[in-house]
Amino acid sequence: MTASPTLPKSRQRLILAVLMLCSLVIWLDNTVLSTTLETLADPVRGLDAGPAELQWATGSYTLTFATLMFTAGALGDRFGHRTVLVTGLVVFAGASMWAAYASDAGQLIAARAAMGIGSALIMPANLAILMWTFSGPARASAIAISSTSAGAGMAAGPVLAGLLLGHFWWGSVFLVNVPVVALALIGIVLLVPDFRSPVPRPLDPAGMLLSISGLASLAYGLIRAGQVAAWGRTDVWAPIAVGVVLLAAFVLVELRIKAPSFDPRLLAQRTFGGGNAALGLLLFAMAAITFYSAFYLQGARGFSPMEAGAATLPTALGAVLGATLGARLVRHRPLRVVSGAALTVAALSMGAYGLLGPHTPLVLIELLLLVQGLSIGMVIGPVTAALISSLPLERAGAGSAVTNTVRQTGSVIGIAVGGTIMSIVYRRAIEPSLSAAPAPVRDRARVSAEQARHVATETHRPALARAADDAFVHAMHVGAVWVMLIALLGAAVLVIALRPAADAKRTSRPERPVTAPSAR
Repeated sequence: MTASPTLPKSRQRLILAVLMLCSLVIWLDNTVLSTTLETLADPVRGLDAGPAELQWATGSYTLTFATLMFTAGALGDRFGHRTVLVTGLVVFAGASMWAAYASDAGQLIAARAAMGIGSALIMPANLAILMWTFSGPARASAIAISSTSAGAGMAAGPVLAGLLLGHFWWGSVFLVNVPVVALALIGIVLLVPDFRSPVPRPLDPAGMLLSISGLASLAYGLIRAGQVAAWGRTDVWAPIAVGVVLLAAFVLVELRIKAPSFDPRLLAQRTFGGGNAALGLLLFAMAAITFYSAFYLQGARGFSPMEAGAATLPTALGAVLGATLGARLVRHRPLRVVSGAALTVAALSMGAYGLLGPHTPLVLIELLLLVQGLSIGMVIGPVTAALISSLPLERAGAGSAVTNTVRQTGSVIGIAVGGTIMSIVYRRAIEPSLSAAPAPVRDRARVSAEQARHVATETHRPALARAADDAFVHAMHVGAVWVMLIALLGAAVLVIALRPAADAKRTSRPERPVTAPSAR
């Protein structure tokens, strides 16, 4: 079926609302989990999950999400994007129920991976349907409006998780996805045509296998480094090396395919490739800093889940306002100036976590989170709209999959690297405080600040709990510096990628101009 230019505007708006609801469930789940991490680490109220298990609970979802999206794009082009979207929502809801009733960390990790499969089916189909529904200037506006669902999810998720954790068991935070999915499915059946590409692309099992195994191996090595606090061990560097080789092989395989599901050639375009690289680095930084923030608020600061959820509201509010403000500013100012400045501010706000301590006034934390959310919103919304609008309509599924795969890959590596830095620095910082403690206490306290606080309570060692808080805060400070540097690198890449064509011609070969797609 081809895109119809005669869809009534009222129906277009309703379709946009349904698509935003589909995106909302993904963002809602991400923020719900971040609020739940501290509870999952609790041996009494949660699953007694260690830092590596928590990294995998987050990373397994993002891993499958990142590596299956390009396959999902091909499925949408072949079988219809509505069909794939419905399938993804059903898988996501079923996996959410599995996660809610997981009996140990291993089951939770597996359920989260299944949720990632559902999200991978949802996201490319969602964006492809949006591009087929709208044309011309309305398409860019629809993309910008759709991006506000991220802010809504960021706002609702932490507060909702806090309310549920205050009254029910931890698994209830995953069940909240089910009614949202049910409402979205009703809207899809009633409103959304089954758009599909006139030229179906073949599936890519080799590429899917190489990308999943490569990213999984890379993430395993990075997370393992945090567990053993050393990079020179064979079980650390060998998986990392294998992961890099497999990912390189993945790129080579995709380049040899006539119609690849994940087309690396798209990334060779300066604007599209550089813009995606910058967003990937931003998502790297966001994933790491969110991981730190969850444990800082509920661990070092002692906030309840509800208090921590409410404390993160300025980030969500800023993201919503930032997306709107960014869309307006780029109408009067170059996107390069607006997004480059905003990403620089976002990087500095993440680096400012290095100034937070156990007694930092809450008003300063809220101001920092507001600035962070505002600046991130000003980057993601306008830049995503510009990149997607540069794609030809017939490559909607594949192109959107490339964009989302790069971003989610940034999140996978961000969680792995950010968590590993925190684990290594924490262990080194807590070690001097453990010299006089019995061996069982030392072993548990080395695992994480959460375990140190619990064993301190059990053995009546308040000094150990204070030392754990100080060690965690120090680890967060070190991690924040690295996160800031990564985000600043992203800002530099973005400014270079968005250079005007005339400037680019002075320093490189002339490249084919990118034109906005037209509706069929």
